[in-house]
Amino acid sequence: MNDPTKDPRFLHDPYPTYAAMRSACPVQAVPTGSGGHSSYLVTGYTEARQALGDPRLSKNTAAFFAGKESRRRLHPAVAHNMLASDPPQHTRLRKLVTKAFTTGAVAELRPFIAEVTDGLLDQWPVGGQVDLVAGLAVPLPVIVICELLGVPEADRPDVQRWSGELFAAGKPGLIDAASHAMAEYMTGLIASKRLEPGDSLLDRLISARDGSDHLSEEELVSLAVLLLIAGHETTTNFLGNTALALLQHPAELDRLRSNPEDVPAALDELLRFDSPVSTTTFRYTTEAVTLGGTEIPAGVPVLVALGAANRDPERFPSPDQLNLDRDAAGHLGFGHGIHRCVGAPLAKAEADIALRAVLTRFPQFRLALPPDQLQWRRTRLVRGLASLPALT
Repeated sequence: MNDPTKDPRFLHDPYPTYAAMRSACPVQAVPTGSGGHSSYLVTGYTEARQALGDPRLSKNTAAFFAGKESRRRLHPAVAHNMLASDPPQHTRLRKLVTKAFTTGAVAELRPFIAEVTDGLLDQWPVGGQVDLVAGLAVPLPVIVICELLGVPEADRPDVQRWSGELFAAGKPGLIDAASHAMAEYMTGLIASKRLEPGDSLLDRLISARDGSDHLSEEELVSLAVLLLIAGHETTTNFLGNTALALLQHPAELDRLRSNPEDVPAALDELLRFDSPVSTTTFRYTTEAVTLGGTEIPAGVPVLVALGAANRDPERFPSPDQLNLDRDAAGHLGFGHGIHRCVGAPLAKAEADIALRAVLTRFPQFRLALPPDQLQWRRTRLVRGLASLPALT
């Protein structure tokens, strides 16, 4: 079987391929790389949820690749982060950042998010054409996470560029170089914050590092880089995919336009419908595991296709329909289990504020070209638009 992610039609709409794979078998071996090795792809909802919560599926990338030849030169701070770790290390690191993303902490950020959103929308022409990705979906989450972490305004364009390069599928050299640039930048920022402390999340992590032995310097850099990347890359795609889904479903769009207070309740269904994270990050079996009747040997990578699981008709009837009345709270768009997205409340707050502002300020908002002409980003991990031209 060829890699379907290389097919432009798959990038445009992966769901028919996923449906065919899921109905054949919800867990199946797929070839990876040129060495003829297999990994297993999970496309069923029940199996995906089970895989995400199974401690026999490790995320310790360093342990898996130890002793294996690789030409990759990812910076260790990017390769070995909280996301690529298991308990107890994962538990310890996650505890340090959870407080910053609680619903209460995010509520305090809402006025800032609203102010940034309004500033960006002020630059949109009324009755003209705008790219929602470049004009809102990319800058808003970058500005918010940089503000939260204490990244100076002048450095934000660089951060945005490196982050985009880290997701450049099929360009290992570019990814590796971006990982070094990002880690070196963060090391320098931490050094300057030690000289002039502030009150950002990064400053609080530095205090935790300097005030105890629970966080090594490498872990501090890696945690900061992870929060920076994960804190905006996925939200950018969430905003773009959500806007496109509504533009393609005019009745649902009109409904939210008439009742903007319904936006928060609609976000789970929008996340389910076109998940911004298409496939989870690396996991592998530490022992033989049976998933969905499929026997997976020990020491094999397992990829969970969240986008496929969220369209499983066994869990969500008529899954290819966007239905804002559906109870979609069980979706896997933010993952599940101990690695569930720590920034979920922040992502939802940004989507809520941005969507309401666009609907309220631009009542004529509509697509500027046919959906089949839209360009999708060539990346395996996340699913998002390269641009979303719209008429205001």
